[in-house]
Amino acid sequence: MSESPQSGEVPEPAATANSGAVGVIGLDLRGDEPAPKKQVFSWALWDWATQPFNTVILTFIFTALYLTTEAFLPADVAALGEDDPIRKAAEADLASGLGLGSTIAGIAILLIAPVLGQRADAAGRQKLWLGIGTGALIACMFGLWFVEPTPTLFWLGVALISAGSVFGEIAAVNSNAMLIGIANPRTVGRISGLGWGFGYIGGILALVLVVVFYMLDWFGLPEDGGLPFRIIAVGCAIWAVVFSIPIFLNVPEPSLGRPDRKVGFFASYALLVKDVVGLYRNPETRNTFWFLLSSAVFRDGLGGVFAFGAIIAGQVFGFEFLELVIFGIAANLIAGVSTIIAGRFDDTYGPKRIILVSLASMVIAGLAVFFLVDAGTVVFWIGGLILCAFVGPAQAAARSFLARVTPAGREGEIFGLYATTGRAASWMSSGAWTLLIVLTGATAFGIVGIVIVLIAGFLLLLPVKATPNAAVSGRE
Repeated sequence: MSESPQSGEVPEPAATANSGAVGVIGLDLRGDEPAPKKQVFSWALWDWATQPFNTVILTFIFTALYLTTEAFLPADVAALGEDDPIRKAAEADLASGLGLGSTIAGIAILLIAPVLGQRADAAGRQKLWLGIGTGALIACMFGLWFVEPTPTLFWLGVALISAGSVFGEIAAVNSNAMLIGIANPRTVGRISGLGWGFGYIGGILALVLVVVFYMLDWFGLPEDGGLPFRIIAVGCAIWAVVFSIPIFLNVPEPSLGRPDRKVGFFASYALLVKDVVGLYRNPETRNTFWFLLSSAVFRDGLGGVFAFGAIIAGQVFGFEFLELVIFGIAANLIAGVSTIIAGRFDDTYGPKRIILVSLASMVIAGLAVFFLVDAGTVVFWIGGLILCAFVGPAQAAARSFLARVTPAGREGEIFGLYATTGRAASWMSSGAWTLLIVLTGATAFGIVGIVIVLIAGFLLLLPVKATPNAAVSGRE
């Protein structure tokens, strides 16, 4: 092992899983020493910086109120009544087109995320790849300025948003890896929850600014050409630039790198296969393998809730602009608070229990929204907010679980596999959404597709064992 870590750096592991021995768990290297608060909050601010892409662009505003609306329908179809079957079918086509873009993005992440994470580990350059992913995500948001409301530019909008999802995931792999450098087994749950909570609260503030923008009549700007929505996208890009700076200045790399694992890009895939086989064959790391597999499914269901929730609110329950934005603010507030609180329960009871309770609650709420759809908007207000209260805790607990079983020096690789296994199943939520809408011609049935994926994730997680590092209190 190398010399004692300096400035937050951690030494190379004594052994790695692919060699048949278990490496030192990265969280254990810090011991009981807490990270400086400046590092913790700088790390959490990255979630705050990038959340407007998910909240404002991907979920509540740009896609739901602009990209999948009559603005991108042919003029003759847009002129039809709102209840006209032809227009409804055309709007459903826009929703399914966005789902197709999400599916393609998932395949791209499947192919590249673990290899890029692996190469970042080898060089000890997680911050470099965090910067590349974050910068490309910001460029995609700036690019949405050119998505004017014409049918021919619909696919440009889908392409930019899908590419942004890919680059955002590449950045998130390395942000997650850096969690291991600032947490220990006693604090990882609350720090992970703090990051997700900061993200949701940042989403709230971004949505509040959008409401102010709207209430002040877009500050007198003309609405022609989708100008307000395009300005909002640019604003989200500027937001990300400003608030992503602290993580690069204050948070250390999680490891010194592993030069012995530096290989060519295509050779990285062969090394990746060897590492995955090593995870499975080694009895002490097999649980990590099964968690990666099971979490892939339930995390795709969680992603589906936010990716398509606002479209359900707009197309199925008829939410108008202001109502949808207010719902988004309430949803993010509840999600942020519940996630921060759940992080402390994570450190006490273990992440697996948090995930199972969250998934079960979301399945019940999702089924209620679907079966009571004719009862009006109150159903979505109640059911949707319950869903949001449990999405964040499940997301944060999943990251905490994996951090507790990640060997030192393999942070980017393991979280790259985390992203990849998630994207290996990412066709499930978007695919079920798209298929059920196409078969029924009704957006409401997309809810059923998301619920099915959540149920599958719950069942797959049940047999996964919590390791000692994933249950610090010994209760799990």
